[in-house]
Amino acid sequence: MCGLTGFIDKKSKKEKQGIIQNMNDRISHRGPDSEGYYIDNNVALGFRRLSIIDLKTGDQPIYNEKEDMVILFNGEIYNFQELKTDLISKGHIFNTNTDTEVILHGYEEYKEKILDRLRGMFGFVIWDRKNKRLFGARDMFGIKPMYYYLNDDLFMFGSEIKSFMAHPDFKKELNENCLRPYLTFQYTPLDETFFKNVYNLKPGSYFIYENGKLDINTYYEVNFDSEDDSFEKYMDDIKDAVKESVWAHKISDVKVGSFLSSGVDSSYITATLMPNKTFTVGFSNKHFSEIEEASALSNILKIKSVNKVITADDFFSVCKKLQYYSDEPHANLSAVPLYFLSKLARKHVTVVLSGEGADELFGGYASYGLVKEDLKYRKIPKFIRKPIGKIAKNLNSFHGKNFLVRNGLDVEDYYIGQAFIFDEKEKKGILKPKYLKGLTYKQITKPYFDKVKDKDDITKMQYLDMHLWLPHDILLKADKMTMANSLELRVPFLDRKMMNLASKIPSSYKIKDTETKYIFRKCSKEVLPDEWVRRPKLGFPVPFTDWLKEDKYYNIIKEEFQNDYVSEFFYQDSIIDLLDKHHQNKKNNARKIWTIYTFLLWYKVYFIENW
Repeated sequence: MCGLTGFIDKKSKKEKQGIIQNMNDRISHRGPDSEGYYIDNNVALGFRRLSIIDLKTGDQPIYNEKEDMVILFNGEIYNFQELKTDLISKGHIFNTNTDTEVILHGYEEYKEKILDRLRGMFGFVIWDRKNKRLFGARDMFGIKPMYYYLNDDLFMFGSEIKSFMAHPDFKKELNENCLRPYLTFQYTPLDETFFKNVYNLKPGSYFIYENGKLDINTYYEVNFDSEDDSFEKYMDDIKDAVKESVWAHKISDVKVGSFLSSGVDSSYITATLMPNKTFTVGFSNKHFSEIEEASALSNILKIKSVNKVITADDFFSVCKKLQYYSDEPHANLSAVPLYFLSKLARKHVTVVLSGEGADELFGGYASYGLVKEDLKYRKIPKFIRKPIGKIAKNLNSFHGKNFLVRNGLDVEDYYIGQAFIFDEKEKKGILKPKYLKGLTYKQITKPYFDKVKDKDDITKMQYLDMHLWLPHDILLKADKMTMANSLELRVPFLDRKMMNLASKIPSSYKIKDTETKYIFRKCSKEVLPDEWVRRPKLGFPVPFTDWLKEDKYYNIIKEEFQNDYVSEFFYQDSIIDLLDKHHQNKKNNARKIWTIYTFLLWYKVYFIENW
């Protein structure tokens, strides 16, 4: 796993040299082992390498035989040996043992159709020197990032936005339309980022930049079409697929370990992989640590458990740094422990396997469950359920609140993913009018729901999460926090073969009564004790709610909320009132406070302090 950056403009080759080196330096954390460049009168390419496969001859850029094409590649291709055999039979000559060179020759042979053959995670660009044509692509799930910037005669591309800022012609401007949706989703759910004219290349997409024009196309779309087959048959298929995928994902020329929590996903990966070491972090606060459970499973499997306890001071000491690494404001609290986990693991290994993706593929989130109870309750006429849901929505948190709210609405009306921070009414009470021009959450989710309007509610939620929550939150934080520590993260559940299988499994096999990921859990029994199979998902719990009631941490955030620059975005009295009510134990506003706070830290890093 590595980092790439580059641009096309009208500057001279000599001018390009200094610029691309500065851009490449901005992402040195992604690849500390080596750097490489390709520069001509049209394009400048920069690369930072974290050596994983073919340590001796795998430096990039890599050229084809005629040296009329050059590639930069970030990621791993798990079927590259199979593809290489095919390409050799067609006459291609290889100079390295890398998966990178396989993509390049594959593009020569199949053009953009090579993307349909790749099994792995990737963001790459290929420069066709003869035709002055740039081809770039991102993997089908969005495991690896790819951003681009287009303004006048300047086109930039790369693994992280921060590299763009080293180009003298980059216009760093805040995208005012992002703040409104961010405050609901806790991340940016749009294609355009918080920086004007900077975009995310969508998962499963590729671009062609030629003659000053950008063309973007889709090569893969997520699709859930269940097929009738027996429960037992699907169980056998899942067990085989997990074994095969973990085996494919562990291939490496460096040490490989595993992240391990108390949940079934990472436990299943670990028990299948059987690495030498597992890595876990937690907090000293009661109920906010999975170290004990992870250590217990490691002992059962006879694997060494490496773990660390994070303090509140540790947490707050890195908040600003993490917003820098994230490129855009990101308010998933679990990003902070993930940063510490990655830092811990990097002391021992260069590659880790983790369990991301199982929830989206196999129905693991609590919000997907309680199907029978929902169906029973929905027998009550909607004209009764709807007002009950409205009343519940405006009350403080209580057991069953989400149940009443969602069952008073259609799934399209309330569901946005695994986080819902501020509703539209609440945002109007804290945001200045200038920043209320962005899209509402329903305007963002509607196009996705429209594509699956004939599906059941579980499939609708899975489909939305695959397009928003997974790439923009889960995978973004996974990439940015691990790469901040020069660690490669691999996710065996997010695999082309796994997706093809999961898309066929009926929802009734995924959710049973109150048990999420039902068939998946049944499969994990082959390698896990029952206690780990049944354990509910925690997902890096953070005691932030408790910390805000302590004067020390309350004052850290209050001081930030009182800064002059904050008044540009928020009514300061309103956001301080949120903080005060939480501190006084009148209302749990922790998630709202954290979402505002992380935005402010991000803005300070990129627009005031100019890191």
